[in-house]
Amino acid sequence: MTGDRARSAAAGEVVEDREAPASPAAEGRDLIRVYLQPGQLYASAQPSAVTTVLGSCVAICLWDSVAAVGGMNHYLLPFFAGAGKGTPRFGNVAVAQLLDRLQAAGALRGRLQAKVFGGACVLEAFQARQGHLGEKNASVAFKVLEELGIPVVSRDVGGRSGRKLIFHSDTGHAWVARL
Repeated sequence: MTGDRARSAAAGEVVEDREAPASPAAEGRDLIRVYLQPGQLYASAQPSAVTTVLGSCVAICLWDSVAAVGGMNHYLLPFFAGAGKGTPRFGNVAVAQLLDRLQAAGALRGRLQAKVFGGACVLEAFQARQGHLGEKNASVAFKVLEELGIPVVSRDVGGRSGRKLIFHSDTGHAWVARL
């Protein structure tokens, strides 16, 4: 990484980078490029191209089109029900933390829209089973978003293959490639 935009990554944080365009529509735009690892989330009022790769994990992209504020989480497991503070590795925690960060960046909850991706069953041994981990992860996303009153305007969930996802935080545009 180069430049003033680079910063060190703490647990659940990401490193930002402003270099080459990260998607077809990014050409000519100065976007912060972010790569999310599992268990991380990102929210910003700065135009960003957020990329991640999903299997059974789920990514929820939220954005406020009026404020041009958006973000994404990438969680591995459906629910945190333990003692103490949960991490964004869990769906219910990841959504709440993403919502908090978006509101801190200027988004209004009533204007947020969601896109949900992932939740595949990539392990052949589990593909004949109902209720595999990917299915549970996707189910949590829809349940939590419904409870929050945030409409899901697009989804690409389930199946047997992973996905590469690029999300533009300011416009809400998303690109998915099957792996």
